[in-house]
Amino acid sequence: MRHADRTRISLQCRSTIARLFATAAFAASAGAQAQAQAPSPAISDDVVRLGLILDMSGVYADVTGKGSATAAEMAIADFGGSVLGKKVDLLVVDHQNKADIAAAKAREWFDTQKVDAIMDVAASAPALAVLEVAREKKKIVVFSGPGTERITNDLCSPYSVHYTYDTWSLANTTARATVEQGGKSWYFLTADYAFGHTLQASATEVVKANGGTVLGASRHPLGSADFASYLLQAQASKAQIVGLANAGGDTVNAIKAASEFGLTKGGQKMAGLLLYINDIHAIGLDAAAGLTLTEAFYWDMNDQTRAWSKRYYDKLKKMPNMSQAGTYSSVMHYLKAVQAAGTDEPTAVMKQMKATPINDFFATNGRIREDGRMVHDMYLFEVKKPSESKGPWDYYKLVATLPGDQAFMPLSRSTCPLAKK
Repeated sequence: MRHADRTRISLQCRSTIARLFATAAFAASAGAQAQAQAPSPAISDDVVRLGLILDMSGVYADVTGKGSATAAEMAIADFGGSVLGKKVDLLVVDHQNKADIAAAKAREWFDTQKVDAIMDVAASAPALAVLEVAREKKKIVVFSGPGTERITNDLCSPYSVHYTYDTWSLANTTARATVEQGGKSWYFLTADYAFGHTLQASATEVVKANGGTVLGASRHPLGSADFASYLLQAQASKAQIVGLANAGGDTVNAIKAASEFGLTKGGQKMAGLLLYINDIHAIGLDAAAGLTLTEAFYWDMNDQTRAWSKRYYDKLKKMPNMSQAGTYSSVMHYLKAVQAAGTDEPTAVMKQMKATPINDFFATNGRIREDGRMVHDMYLFEVKKPSESKGPWDYYKLVATLPGDQAFMPLSRSTCPLAKK
């Protein structure tokens, strides 16, 4: 993303937040004056309320944020705007990448706003916090933005679905292919929170299982602006592969800094364990060409992906990534399940969601397992050279397709209690 675009989005977010605070202040004042005169209006039951708890202004705003909210809005509109005679409403909030804010908002939504389901929570730490609230409240929560495999492993819930990707599938695809191509020794640059830790652990397991070694790792805080010291440690390790166990702006900054440091010119290669098409757009093909990466979706795969992505592009002037496409697909799947079940009661809806195959532009013959993992094909791509690209967003060459039962952790290895029944 160009600097001007980032600045414009930042200003828009600040303006929106300012308006929200002003509105809240006015509402609080008016409410205090009217309290003695009339009770607060009750929340209507004649509405199906869906929520998104996202990063709207931070390091993951470009890969979730407004794009995920737009995708959800498109799904609701395409479904017809109502289900079982009830209007479908969408609530969106910025968690500022803080788990306590995400959990508090989820609790408030479930307790006082009658939210039926939360359809995504950006970033793993906030997602795990919301997962526990949803478990307590016995409410549905679906994840397309976060990556930690714990969502469907030791922390699985009968009311949660991990829809788009996870750390195990990324490592199993990208790390395996890299080692098989000769990248035997690894050093990790790892985001210092739940997602980064599990992604590094998953990749380490795959590297070692395929005959490789891990020479070390550096952990950096979320939203790092300066990667110099971490890259110097990676260079000193003399590892063949520098694995990036991070995402969003951190990945973009790390790859740009590595290019400036001349890391790849010295013979080392970089492996992005979670790269979005937004990241490649921000980095540019000059720096990103030749990178291998794993995605669950690419806009230019077939006629269906191109048709939906064009509609999305017309709204935001950029192509969707896998988490944003996954959000659309999951919202549509949820609404279809409510329609088929004849109710928005969580247990009945989740039963229907697990019983119904997913066939749309995002997934073919996708299915939700007992542990909540939505199993579907994953794709290994190589980033094109500038000379191979026909224009903006034409960035990927398909290297391999991994069927879902090979891409994701098998149930036999899962520690999810639901998988042991």
